[in-house]
Amino acid sequence: MQVKISSEDAGSIALTAVVVRDMPVRELVELMLGVTGKDAQRIRELLKRGTFVSGASRFRWSGVEIDVAELLVGFPDPDPSRPFVAARCTHAILRTGAARIELTREAAQKKRLLQSGNFWDLLHATIPAPQYLDYSFKHRADIFRAPLPADAAKAISAGAKLLAYSVLADQVRAIVPDTVDFYLPRE
Repeated sequence: MQVKISSEDAGSIALTAVVVRDMPVRELVELMLGVTGKDAQRIRELLKRGTFVSGASRFRWSGVEIDVAELLVGFPDPDPSRPFVAARCTHAILRTGAARIELTREAAQKKRLLQSGNFWDLLHATIPAPQYLDYSFKHRADIFRAPLPADAAKAISAGAKLLAYSVLADQVRAIVPDTVDFYLPRE
């Protein structure tokens, strides 16, 4: 299907290029899943409408009607029986109220000069066992959540000094997280 992709960047009037590309319906639906989840009715309506916004991009095409239920069978479902394997975790999100700080494993493992430990290891050593939460189509990963006791939250905030990036360290120090979400991509 031919899809026009344009910028939805807010701001003053700007001229942006419109890219026209052939995109399989499955790829378009995969983008929608990050917003809609496996809601067949909602996806059917979006496909019929012929427009969808994801992030800073607007996708437009000639509306189509297809059997969405059959198409959704090929996408993963949440699976609470999946175990948490820290070694497979690619990123974590520290949460408190409306605030959230996303940490990639690479950024959190990077050590400051002359430091023996790293923030990623501290994070995993400090938290209680995470429990399965859901599957994220946007990240193509299972999400595990660990509620943090007060002492663990304070240890994480204090451990921000281990982060190699000062801006990230300041952000972590500024909050006392109440939960941590871990993302584990499926193999």
